[in-house]
Amino acid sequence: MASNFLRLRKPYYVESTINCSSSSDQKLVNLSFGINETRNQTKKRQAKEHHGRRSCLDSCCWVTGYLCTTWWLLLFLYHCCLPFTVVHEVPELMPAARLKREGLTGIHPVVLVPGIVTGGLELWEGKPCADGLFRKRLWGGGGFTQLLKRPLCWLEHLSLHNETGLDPPGIRIRPVPGLFGADYSAPGYFVWDVLVKNLAKIGYEGKNLHMAAYDWRLSFQNTEVRDRALSRLKSKIELMYRANGNKKVVVVPHSMGVAYFLHFLKWVVMPPPMGGGGGPGWCAEHIKAIVNIGPSFLGVPKAVSNILSAEGKDVAYFRAMAPGVLDSGTLGL
Repeated sequence: MASNFLRLRKPYYVESTINCSSSSDQKLVNLSFGINETRNQTKKRQAKEHHGRRSCLDSCCWVTGYLCTTWWLLLFLYHCCLPFTVVHEVPELMPAARLKREGLTGIHPVVLVPGIVTGGLELWEGKPCADGLFRKRLWGGGGFTQLLKRPLCWLEHLSLHNETGLDPPGIRIRPVPGLFGADYSAPGYFVWDVLVKNLAKIGYEGKNLHMAAYDWRLSFQNTEVRDRALSRLKSKIELMYRANGNKKVVVVPHSMGVAYFLHFLKWVVMPPPMGGGGGPGWCAEHIKAIVNIGPSFLGVPKAVSNILSAEGKDVAYFRAMAPGVLDSGTLGL
C-alpha cells in the first residue's frame, strides 16, 4: 500500500515541480517582455520629443533663411531694377517736378520732426565690446546691421539707466544730426528720403530745410535735460525765420514727433528754467503752419495687446506661416 502511494506521489510531485518551473519561467519571460516594452516606449517617446525639438529648430531656420533671402532679393531689385520703373525714383515723374514745371517754388522754411525709432542713433562712448564703432550707427540707416553680430553688446548700449532714464555710466548714444539722420530706417526702407528729394526739386536746401533730430528713447523733457534738444530747436526756428526774410516756419512732424512738437509748443512759451521763455506770442510770430503726418494724439492703443500678450500683426502672420515654431512654446510667444 505504501509503495503504491509513493508511486502515485512521485509523478504528482514531479509534475507539480515542472508546472511551477514552467510558470516561473513564463513570469520571467512576461516580466522581461514588459521591461523591454517599457524601454522601447521610453526610447520612442524620447526620440519623438527630440524630433519635435529638431523640427521646431529646423522650421525656425528655414523660415529665417526664407525671410533673409527674400529681404536681400527685394533689396537687390530695389537698387538695380526699381529705379527704372518706380514713379518716385524717376525725376520727371516726381510730384515736385510737376510743381516746378507749373512755376511753384518753396516760400516758407520747413522743419521735419521724425517719429519714434525712425531717427538714427550713433555711438560716442561705449564699453570694450563696442571697440571700433565710434560714431557708427547703432540704430537706423544701413550700417547698424553689423551690431547683430553682437546682440548683447548692442542691447546694453541702447538701454537707458533704470532710475534716471538717461545714459548708463560709460555709455553715450546720441542722435544722428541733419537730414541724413532719418532718411532711411533700414536698407531699402525709406522714411523721409522721398519727401526731402521732392522738396529739393522746388528749391529747398540746408538754409530752409532742417531735420529736428532727437533721441526718441528719452522722455521729452529729458531730451532738453541731456541734449538741450528743445532749446536748439527753438534757436534753429528763430534762425531760419531771420535767414529767410522773416518768413514763418512750416513744421512737418510724423507719428510720435507730433506729440514731441506739441510738448515743444507748450515748453517754448513757459518761463525759464522749466520753459524756453519765448512768451505767449512766440508761436504766432515764428510758426506758419503745422502739417501732422500720422499723429498719435490719442496714444497708441494697439501697443496694449503687444505688452499684454506679445501678439502683433506681424507675429500673427508669422504664426500662420510657421505654426510649428510659435505654437510649440520654443520662442515663448
